[in-house]
Formats: sequence, C-alpha cells, structure tokens
Amino acid sequence: MTPQPNPEAGAAVKAADRAHVFHSWSAQELIDPLAVAGAEGSYFWDYDGKRYLDFTSGLVYTNIGYQHPEVVAAIQEQAARMTTFAPAFAVEARSEAARLIAERTPGDLDKIFFTNGGADAIEHAVRMARLHTGRPKVLSAYRSYHGGTQQAINLTGDPRRWASDGAAAGVVHFWAPFLYRSRFYAETEEQECARALEHLETTIAFEGPATVAAIVLETVPGTAGIMVPPPGYLAGVREICDKYGVVLVLDEVMAGFGRTGEWFAADHFGVVPDLMTFAKGVNSGYVPLGGVAISGKIADTFAKRPYPGGLTYSGHPLACAAAVATIKVMAEERVVEHAAHLGTTVLEPALRELAERHPSVGEVRGLGMFWAIELVRDRETREPLVPYNAAGEANAPMAAFAAAMKSGGVWPFVNMNRTHVVPPCNITEAELKEGLAVLDSALSVADEHTRG
Repeated sequence: MTPQPNPEAGAAVKAADRAHVFHSWSAQELIDPLAVAGAEGSYFWDYDGKRYLDFTSGLVYTNIGYQHPEVVAAIQEQAARMTTFAPAFAVEARSEAARLIAERTPGDLDKIFFTNGGADAIEHAVRMARLHTGRPKVLSAYRSYHGGTQQAINLTGDPRRWASDGAAAGVVHFWAPFLYRSRFYAETEEQECARALEHLETTIAFEGPATVAAIVLETVPGTAGIMVPPPGYLAGVREICDKYGVVLVLDEVMAGFGRTGEWFAADHFGVVPDLMTFAKGVNSGYVPLGGVAISGKIADTFAKRPYPGGLTYSGHPLACAAAVATIKVMAEERVVEHAAHLGTTVLEPALRELAERHPSVGEVRGLGMFWAIELVRDRETREPLVPYNAAGEANAPMAAFAAAMKSGGVWPFVNMNRTHVVPPCNITEAELKEGLAVLDSALSVADEHTRG
C-alpha cells in the first residue's frame, strides 16, 4: 500500500490522543506520540506519508508483520460466525488454537490456559505453582521483565519494578548468567554457567527450599538485553528445580513463536519446563491473547480440585481464530525456518561486522530475529554509553542514536544502553539489509560519544 498524506487527519488524531489517552510507562506531558495512519508487512507510516521499517515488531509481537491477509480474513470470518462466547464452553476456535499450540510446545505441556496477554499469563503461572507446591516464594532474575500487573511487575528485575515494589509479593531476585557484565567474575561461559548455577542453588538453600514454589525465567531475556543463556545453564536450573521440588516456569512471551528461529526458545536448549507462558507472537498481536502451557503433573493437581482463577475473555474466539490462522501461516510459509536462516546468514554476520567497525558497540548477541547491541562509551572498560536507567540529558547519546534511526526511516527498539534488532520474523532479506544500512549510519552518531 502506498501511504497517502493526510496531515489534517493526523492532527485530529494527535489532538484527541493528547487530550484523552493516558499512555503507559510515560510522563504524560513529556511524550510526543507519532500518529500512525497505517501498516502493512514490515512497515508502518504516519499521516505525512513517511514510511518506517519496523525494527521493533510493534512490541516484539508482529512476528508475521502487519495485516497478513490470511489472519485478517480469519478474524473477519470468525466475527461473522461468532464474535464472542464465555470461556466455560467448548468453542471451535478455542479448541483448535489450544491443539495447535500444544502440538508445538516441548514435552508434555499439553494443557493450555488462555489469558489476555503475557502479564496475566505470568500471574496465573505463579498462582498454579504456589497451589501445586503449597509454598509461598518465587525466585526470578535481575535483568528481566515479566509484565506490568502486580505479581508480574514484582517478578521483573529492572527499574520498572521499583515504583510498585512493596517487598511483600514473596519474590526473591537472583543473578542469572551474563558473561559480558558478569556478577561472578567469570572469564569464560563455562565459568559463568557454573557460578550462576551455584549462586542460584545457594540462594534457594538460604531462603529455605521448602518455601520456594517456583523459579521464573525468561528463556532468553527480552527487553533486559537478549542475553542468551550459556550452554548447560537451563538444564542446570531444571536439575535444581527437580532436586528441591521447585516448579520451573519459562516465560516465552517475547521469545516464543519463531522469534529465536525455533517455535519456542526452549527448543534450543532441550529443556522442558513445568509451566510455560506465551503471548505476543501466538497471533502476531492482532487480537490480545496469551496463555500458560501446563505440564501433566501440574494439570493433575487440578483434575478434581477446582483451579481458583479465570478471566472473562479467556480464549476469546476472535483472538483464538487469529492464533489458528497465524500458526497455520507460520507453518505454511516456513516463517520459523526463515527467521533461523536470516539470523544465521544475514543478521548475525552483519551485526558482528558492525561491531568491528563501530567503537560504540560493546557486544552483539542473539538468536534468529532476536538480537541486541550493547552500546558503550569505552570498549576496554565496558562503561555503558549512558548511566543505568538514565533519563533527560544523561540519556542524550541514546536519544540521538534513536533519532538518527527514525530519520533514516527505521523505527528502533532502544532500552537503556541497548538497541534491539527485532524485525518481523518473515522480513525479507532486502528489507533487513535496508534496516541494517540505517543502523550502520546511526551507530556513527553513537560513536561520537565514545572514547574509542
């Protein structure tokens, strides 16, 4: 679709937004939201007709891009047949979505509890773990994000938690492995893995194993920096959970449904959790949907004992119809394989080449269409480009970098000292190279703030 400029309509949209919309994670008077007129495939555009290549996939959820015709048609067909129905009934779209998801989840995660998104999926996974074990505490990692609802934000391990953390949610944080900024003085991935596992087991020992219900981990952390766990780490966590009777919850809200080049990131590591949360890519975000994939032993807990939880819109027919169509499109168009191929043959080599040429790049890391670039002021000391949780003038170098990306027609995903490269999983090779060329230019802006 060719964008048609309509600045008058854009001004009206912007005025209504500024008058009435309360935006998340924002100081309301300090933001200037872009008025978006339309989107298709890997692009969206504003009312002035300027087009942007979306290197954010929305919020890392449009895994098949915007407005895929088969998914749009499935939503329209479902709306014409049955727009909604209560969750206590068996509905075709809901049953089929659950079946297709269960076919792709690892191990025996064959029961699907549907939610409206990722945060409430985490809420219910934690509730299930506590009820299954009869224990109160939940462990989660620093450098993590699990959602904005009460339990989920307390599980989160970044500054977004601070304002809402009353230290009464039964959450204990620990350090997960991240060799580039190791908390364990490690020099190799093997050391980082072994020391991180020892730290986790010691944390459980000092908290009291009989009090710990679950460990909640993003399989590959998302907004915290896409730190791919070292070989053996997740298997080691699985062993620790089995040793102490702790439920392992893997959060695949961002990493799932093809993002890493596998249906689920857990498939890279051969690890089967007891509970796994999902959302976002399950239907490319076309209609809100999330869920918990449940193992046999957890499901058995509630075979004759009611599960005390639910949602009015659990398994909403429109959302589930979108999920059915999305999963079928991903299978038919080999989107997962495409993401793996482009990640290996185009994205990773290009990012590593950029890292060699730009002194502002400390490290690149990722899998499939799920990559992060760590930006630094000094490569030798690894001093971050801006201070942790910087804002205002202190964040000026990152703001300048983001502005350069947008000026070049690519919408970036920046967070603290990182930019994430997370385009749609079905992006074309030409589109990806277009975005990488703009990224190359924008990194020159970041280079101006380095000592390299």
